Amino acid sequence: MTLDFDLIIIGGGINGVGIARDAAGRGLRTCLLEQGDLSNGTTRWSSRLIHGGLRYLEHAELSLVYESLHERETLLKIAPHLVRPIKLLIPIFSGGRRGKFMITAGMWLYDLLSIGKSVPGHEMFTAREALEVLPALNRDGLLGAAAYYDAQVTFAERLVVENALAAQASGAQILTYSRVDRILYDARRIRGVRYTDLRTDRQYDLSSPVVVNASGPWVDRVLEKNVKPPIRLMGGTKGTHIIVPAIAGQPEVACYLEAESDGRPFFIIPWNGMLLIGTTDIRFDGNPGKVIAEDDEINYLLSETNHAFPDAHLERKNIHYHYTGVRPLPRKEKKAAGDVTRRHIIRHHRREARGLYSIIGGKLTTYRSLAEEMTDRVVRHLRHKGPECQTANEPLPGAVIKVSRVADELDACDLISPESRVHLLNVYGGHALLIKKLVTADPRLGDEICQYSHAIAAEIIFAYQHEFPTTLADVLLRRTMVGLSPDLGRSALPKALDIARHHVGWSTARADEEERRYLREISRLSD
Repeated sequence: MTLDFDLIIIGGGINGVGIARDAAGRGLRTCLLEQGDLSNGTTRWSSRLIHGGLRYLEHAELSLVYESLHERETLLKIAPHLVRPIKLLIPIFSGGRRGKFMITAGMWLYDLLSIGKSVPGHEMFTAREALEVLPALNRDGLLGAAAYYDAQVTFAERLVVENALAAQASGAQILTYSRVDRILYDARRIRGVRYTDLRTDRQYDLSSPVVVNASGPWVDRVLEKNVKPPIRLMGGTKGTHIIVPAIAGQPEVACYLEAESDGRPFFIIPWNGMLLIGTTDIRFDGNPGKVIAEDDEINYLLSETNHAFPDAHLERKNIHYHYTGVRPLPRKEKKAAGDVTRRHIIRHHRREARGLYSIIGGKLTTYRSLAEEMTDRVVRHLRHKGPECQTANEPLPGAVIKVSRVADELDACDLISPESRVHLLNVYGGHALLIKKLVTADPRLGDEICQYSHAIAAEIIFAYQHEFPTTLADVLLRRTMVGLSPDLGRSALPKALDIARHHVGWSTARADEEERRYLREISRLSD
């Protein structure tokens, strides 16, 4: 039997594309299959932080915190256009479950575990000093605050896309809208997969001695099609976030707070010109593709934010949109949702099908080290001779050219507005210069299509030329980031559709269908 690939990966979230990047870079013939678009699941529904996990110290998961802090530093280095330091404030209130001594000790331990970091160490503030930093903060019972630094990836979707681009550049095949129907094996050995191209409804078989199930909360559903392991591996919890306008007196500093009602930690984070508030942590065993934000979750986040910032007076009508995702955590029936480890597990199904691996759990922050560990195991399994892992040192595609040089070249282009130049730099890094070339060739492509994000027409064309989208939703929500504007990209739709008709070759019927499809997709975020 001729092998099509050395490795097939199921799942186009951050773990899947991270593995594809590493494996292809080591010379493995790699194929990634994703049933929808890239970053269409858990990755994009996170809190968008690249962080050590301060709360994991409470569970004595020191090695996980250490690994996370190390990976935070790595991502700040290899993707500086996407991952940036962010300052967080932890208010300390009388009667809180985490007192001043506990928080101070946690800060020192956090610093100790991140020795050699590029971000500043922690600070301790009095109540007066805390209010100077956050004037809108609740003063009732305020004892002081701790401040520390982590990192933020404003557009986690772009982190996924750039890993996929890097994998493709090393020879990997990235197949989106490709649903795995069956894992092929016999004599307890993996032979490959059968999948359907959802764009053509045609079915294909691919052969490979190794298949990695990196489908996040869909792990059990993929296995249940025909492998049927003896136990369920996934014990997902859902997390909901709300996005609201910035609050007066809330400067560019994030808040890490203890919920007044139940003591659970949650974040209020400046994000994309708005505030990202979350998250909840509730057991979820349903279909990950149909998870929704419940009224109780939304009301909980509004109530806790209003308690932390009494003058905010947030109501449902103030919410721009909300989103909900499922954390693919290990199944632990007897543990509370918040107590389940965030450390990943790699399961080799050697009893059912040798060469089949499933990934359970994991964090956005540690995707690269998870990918390295998984690829190491594949290399050993195949007895492959090739280069060592280089992903900790090789910049992602948008970071190959230094950010400062990209900024200088963009600033020299008068055909693009200053606001749009900032947008291009923050979304694409060095690839913004390729978009600039399109504008230079046709100045009309420098016109803005979105009043909020300041995205320009050329980005639609660039996405279709270089970043393998299929639908308009792929472009607006997961390439240009227009869809994460306060109006979910509605105001940009007419111009985006016009560009697709004239430059991508869409018929009027195709454009009309794409518009309907886009409006259906964003309706989940605002119902």
